[in-house]
Amino acid sequence: MFGITNLFRHDRIWSRRPELKASYDVVIVGGGVHGLAIAYELAKRGVRKVAVLERSYVGSGASGRNTAIIRSNYRTGEGVRFYDEAVKRYERLSTEMDYNVLFSQEGHMTLAHTESAVTGLRVRAEMNQVMGVNSRVIFRDEIQELVPALDMSDTPRFPVLAALYHPPGGIIRHDAVVWAYARQADRLGVEIHPHTEVTGIDIEKGQVTGVRTSRGPIKTQTVVNATAGWCGIIAAMAGVKLPIVTHPLQAAVSESLKPFLDKVVVSASYHVYVSQSDRGELVMGQEIDPYSSYSLRSTLPFLESLARHVSELMPCVAGVKILRQWAGICDMTPDFAPIMSPTEVKGFVLDVGWGTWGFKAAPAAGHRVAELIATGKVPAVLEPFSLERFARNEPLGEKAAAAVSH
Repeated sequence: MFGITNLFRHDRIWSRRPELKASYDVVIVGGGVHGLAIAYELAKRGVRKVAVLERSYVGSGASGRNTAIIRSNYRTGEGVRFYDEAVKRYERLSTEMDYNVLFSQEGHMTLAHTESAVTGLRVRAEMNQVMGVNSRVIFRDEIQELVPALDMSDTPRFPVLAALYHPPGGIIRHDAVVWAYARQADRLGVEIHPHTEVTGIDIEKGQVTGVRTSRGPIKTQTVVNATAGWCGIIAAMAGVKLPIVTHPLQAAVSESLKPFLDKVVVSASYHVYVSQSDRGELVMGQEIDPYSSYSLRSTLPFLESLARHVSELMPCVAGVKILRQWAGICDMTPDFAPIMSPTEVKGFVLDVGWGTWGFKAAPAAGHRVAELIATGKVPAVLEPFSLERFARNEPLGEKAAAAVSH
């Protein structure tokens, strides 16, 4: 009955799409969390003629297909600084957006199963602490106390020796973050256009002059490539070549269980991560698939490997049923760090190469890329993430902290 009455009607979270205008100050390609965050931050700075173009529905890409783990315990100084800014922005996002994004800072734990892995975690912990990030190496007794479900005996193929414990890390509701940014951007005058595919980018004398879409042409002098997985295709429309390869990434959730896991657990040796959602589901994933593809299909080998490895870590879940599995696509750079920078094409800006760790960076990326566009200057925190770093042979080397998807 409620479905056919007006008693429980709610206003739309953001406006129905108007017709495309003939021109905009900024056109953002990609209606995920990065594109929406950039749009929101630009509108806060007074840039009102902003359009976000999404070829499907808002949040349909990586923003809706990830497992939304938030952390800042990276390995390089550049990475730690940037992701720590993102975590701090996430901490106040619900208040800023007047919308509950359900951020649960339950703690993030990266397991070590070999002596060399323990050494690697010590290096990360020291870098984190130097940068003011709460992160430390803990050992078996404390690990067992924090996560009783883990098998801490010598029985597993890779016994747990230590862990990097990062209390500020946790999980967030990815759809709530997308909706919050979309709602606030809309309220500030940003136009959000789902089901609008970009088919070309017009360049004249090295300057962006417009974009072509499935709904007609638009004039603009600034285009932001904020796509995930498809960023190389969009960049090629502007004549920009990216050192990026796209890989599928798969994940799965179990049936609902009583709460027993209040930490995010990651194992580099088993290449898995697992957390428990507020609905009681185990949210699990592995590394990117070892082949390049744009496929969004999940596979049986992934599920078999995931079930085996999670069961070795936590034997108590061996009989749990899988509710569903899915796949997304990730744009991987050679050094496992993103690209946020202008390009040789004036007016064509990149916010790409996020691989499997883009969602956790969205608030900082949105703020800093908007600053770049509004001021015309690259913020100091973004300088290490330029596209030119590959030509200069100055990679960031975040693989040690990012290679196991989350």
